[in-house]
Amino acid sequence: MNTISLNRERLIECRQKLGISKHEVSKRMKVAQPTYLRYESGERVPSIQIIQVMADVLGTSVDYLTDKTDIPTPTTYTIHSETEPELFQFLEIYKNADSSTQNQLLAYIK
Repeated sequence: MNTISLNRERLIECRQKLGISKHEVSKRMKVAQPTYLRYESGERVPSIQIIQVMADVLGTSVDYLTDKTDIPTPTTYTIHSETEPELFQFLEIYKNADSSTQNQLLAYIK
């Protein structure tokens, strides 16, 4: 069986770097605070789905939280049309544009 190992120190480091409390991160993750506390203490092992939520909330990657890389920057972003409609629409336009238009959009953003 393939198990995922969460690096608790990195979890704590990412939360502290954002300057948010354990209560706030549990709220953003939509998990009970005692559950999150067990993840940080190592009493409970989160599923890969929960680790993905952690990474999204903390602005890092699953690979960083599981020691597969030492680079903390995210490798993916999850954008929901319900919560971020403008960004979602922009990405749809970008995805369907030709390379010239994509380059123009990127130049404008920069």
